[in-house]
Amino acid sequence: MVEQKEKIAVLNEFEVEQSVGLSTSEAAARLEKYGKNEFEEGKKKTKIQMFLSQLKDPMIYILMVAVVISAALGEISDSIIIVAVILLNAIIGMVQEAKAEASLEALKKMSSPLALVRRDGQLIEIPAPELVPGDIVVLEAGRVVPADLRLLETVNLKVEEAALTGESVPVDKDANFVAEGEVTLGDRINMAYLSTNVSYGRGEGVVVSTGMNTEIGKIAAMLNNAVDDMTPLQKRLADLGKLLGILAVVLCVLLFGLALIQQRDVLDMLLTAISLAVAAIPEGLPAVVTIVLAIGVQRMVEVNTIVRKLPAVETLGAVSVVCSDKTGTLTQNKMTALKVYAYDDLESVVPEEMGERKDEIGKKFDELIKGFIYCSDAEVTEAARIGDPTELAFIDLGINFGVSKNDIYAVAPRINELAFDSDRKLMTTVTKNNETGKVVAYTKGAVDRLIPLCTKIIGKDGEVRPITSEDHKNIEAASHNMALDALRVLALAVKENDDTATEADLTFFGLVGMIDPPRPEAKDAIKVFDGAGVRTIMITGDHKDTAFAIARDLGITDDSNQVISGDELNNMTQEELNARVENLRVFARVSPENKVMIVNAFKSHGYIVSMTGDGVNDAPSLKAADIGVAMGITGTDVAKGAADMVLMDDNFATIKKAIEEGRNIYANIKKSVLFLLSSNLGEIVTMFVSILLGFPAPLAAIHILWINLITDSLPGLALGMDGGDPHIMSKQPRDPKESLFAHGGYATVGAFGVLIGAITIGAFLMSPIGVLNAQGLDITVANINMALQDEHLYMQSQTYAFTVLGISQLFNAAGMRSLDRSFFTINHFNNKMMLLAFAVGFGLQIAVTEINFLEGVFGTTELSISEWGMLTVLAMSPIVLHEVYVLASHIFGKNSKAKKQANAA
Repeated sequence: MVEQKEKIAVLNEFEVEQSVGLSTSEAAARLEKYGKNEFEEGKKKTKIQMFLSQLKDPMIYILMVAVVISAALGEISDSIIIVAVILLNAIIGMVQEAKAEASLEALKKMSSPLALVRRDGQLIEIPAPELVPGDIVVLEAGRVVPADLRLLETVNLKVEEAALTGESVPVDKDANFVAEGEVTLGDRINMAYLSTNVSYGRGEGVVVSTGMNTEIGKIAAMLNNAVDDMTPLQKRLADLGKLLGILAVVLCVLLFGLALIQQRDVLDMLLTAISLAVAAIPEGLPAVVTIVLAIGVQRMVEVNTIVRKLPAVETLGAVSVVCSDKTGTLTQNKMTALKVYAYDDLESVVPEEMGERKDEIGKKFDELIKGFIYCSDAEVTEAARIGDPTELAFIDLGINFGVSKNDIYAVAPRINELAFDSDRKLMTTVTKNNETGKVVAYTKGAVDRLIPLCTKIIGKDGEVRPITSEDHKNIEAASHNMALDALRVLALAVKENDDTATEADLTFFGLVGMIDPPRPEAKDAIKVFDGAGVRTIMITGDHKDTAFAIARDLGITDDSNQVISGDELNNMTQEELNARVENLRVFARVSPENKVMIVNAFKSHGYIVSMTGDGVNDAPSLKAADIGVAMGITGTDVAKGAADMVLMDDNFATIKKAIEEGRNIYANIKKSVLFLLSSNLGEIVTMFVSILLGFPAPLAAIHILWINLITDSLPGLALGMDGGDPHIMSKQPRDPKESLFAHGGYATVGAFGVLIGAITIGAFLMSPIGVLNAQGLDITVANINMALQDEHLYMQSQTYAFTVLGISQLFNAAGMRSLDRSFFTINHFNNKMMLLAFAVGFGLQIAVTEINFLEGVFGTTELSISEWGMLTVLAMSPIVLHEVYVLASHIFGKNSKAKKQANAA
């Protein structure tokens, strides 16, 4: 026989006899040659490496240069503050990134701890890592497969492969199967794979692959080789950092040019250049963004989402494609009976569809339901659900109608059985009633196998009569009706007064149709996604017809042409899939490699791709996606380790809440960035314009650092904690290429920055102009500079500029909460963090001018109440601009809308 020759060839290839196994010495030699049956660990970053990686940023480089120059010029306090800023940012980043790469560790733990092997002719148990190619392994129900095996013997062997292939039903294994040509992973029924579970029967096989060479080992290698792309926000901030770095260098060069032209002191201008460079860099920005994202992580916990990687909060908000594993994610991972057929009557057993007829249907089909329960070895208790998913569905069906397995066995226990095997595709149990002594045999199995064995049928009236061709047509029609809904159909027959379990001369009783049903909440989430411009893609190990039926029910697609199988994918290049992927919605019978191809195909079109899943087979695609989302309850450790986020409730609908939260967080971060940059632009305008006009520096480097870190960062953080937009899920996803400054961002930064710079310069010139007016001198640059040679007057002028700059930025932040509404219609009390930031910022600004010690550190002078009043009124200028900005937006917005309507008409 062909299959026997193939088995012998495999044993010869590994130089082993099935009845004897490897010798102890040969096993030791192979262990030395092939290594242990475990996974290679990915190289992990040390904490020092993580800390140093935080310093690889253009903004940090410029600050480091500022530290060196400040120290060289004797400005030690400035140097200390800048170093503190650098260390603070690096520590925050390191703490957030200090996530151990758990993927490979989890894979390693999945290996079977013990394996039953034949060595030196004896059956012994050994640690699974000691298995070598050529070992003969014995499999039993309940054991985990300890390596990849070519099966040599199978007796009713079923293996649960959902975590590897996505197939929700245990796979019948057949050692005699010989593949012709290439066969997908899920169809290799003569193989058993590492970390899959034996759910039924027994078998024996030879180890063909161990460790990294197993199918799961290949997944581990893919996880090792996966490259973590930067998230969109990281890319934006990196680009921004480079831009600001270039700006700082350009400004410093221009400043030195001016110094030479104006014949200023070079060392003074070097300090001024440092101040300008510091002004160009929003030192608080990395910390603010990191903290806002961390706050987002806490918000995610409230919607049952654990974020493992901080930037994922923002990335999820930009998602435009959700690739979802079907089993356990879009579906319940629980086979459920939906229809029954008996007495020539097809009925739904879905509670919502039965309604008030439930008792009637339960009574009518009571004996059919009991028959299927008798053909189930599954057990359901409060503590656990044990057994084959299909047989568990029979128990659940009984529970729904008040039929208990324990109760019916108490009346009529099982006295004989003929176990299911893959050749017969049948199972027979024999029961005997304790009271009447009546013996009834129940046989369940595939429709095409059971019907030919039936000579009689239970008719409409419950009477047993000979089966006719018309009956065959009716049964076939009922089975076809169920198959159209992709239900798995099983038939039941009975035979009375025969305790031998003979499968012949049977009486047909009925059918049951089952499916792993969709999660009800998943359907609603998909509908919301459609309105939010997020495309849902279903990826599954099931066959095309089953996949399409589920997808149609969920509302993913109603076009079978949008379904493609793994076999078709295997014959396509990545480029060919890229060209077709826009018109595909469902991917059936896929391998782990296929899943990575699918994710990459969508990414090639510029989509931000999320992949959800729970199995080992999902891990590479979870890593390949922009954001991977694992299931927390049913998810394997591997999936959780590879994912960016974990859903604690395994609820697909939770992804909707997470995306909504992510969108709002990004909007808040954008507000923070625009605020911080407009504030920094105000500082640049203040410094550069003052020097350009020939004035001395209105601000010291320490002033700018203080404002950037204290009076900027706190309000920036408060903006990041603003409430969400209730209509955000009715908008399209953000274009991943969209700039942080899209939709008027440049104008916002420019307008508020120039205004803040102008009023700060104005505040700086108040004192010298007042002195010149008192002395009756002309207001010229030369006269102003002459007046500022008075050290006290210069300190007072810098104090005015410092105070107006700091307070104006507080008012700027309060208005930046919404550029669509008047400052006076914003509910300022629903963001308590902003109120606190405003109060703390104002208080600290008072402290640096009124506390003697801080006056010495910052080089400031005390201010009178009247001076505080005058400077505060000037600092409120951003509110005036805010009102003008909102009014202009409404006017131009209405005009634009009217123009569009006119064009449409």
